[in-house]
Amino acid sequence: QVQLVETGGGSVQPGGSLRLSCVASGLTFSRYTLGWFRQVPGKERDFVATIRSSSGGNRPYYTDSVKGRFTISRDNAKNTVYLQMNSLKPEDTAVYFCAAGSGVILSSITNPGAYTYSGQGTQVTVSS
Repeated sequence: QVQLVETGGGSVQPGGSLRLSCVASGLTFSRYTLGWFRQVPGKERDFVATIRSSSGGNRPYYTDSVKGRFTISRDNAKNTVYLQMNSLKPEDTAVYFCAAGSGVILSSITNPGAYTYSGQGTQVTVSS
């Protein structure tokens, strides 16, 4: 049984930082593309960042609004993917989900439906 468990969410003031973690079990972690998505009530789940599998060179990709502020990384030995979020803005407020997909093609990395598994989410609130 595959499980993805996110931790690290919370409340922070604008300009602050948080690091999200997602621990995976039940899959061959290194073979999966791992993504972070976010969702606010009443809206679709949006792409934040993804990191390719080992065969894809562990290359990261980001949505434009977080480039230079967020960093995605993975530790295959710990079955964990991270999202370091700096210079947080109120518009970053959302529930953040991690997702895992095998064989995700480059043109689909921003599509949450391309990922087979997803976690339960962790709330991030940026407010003064």
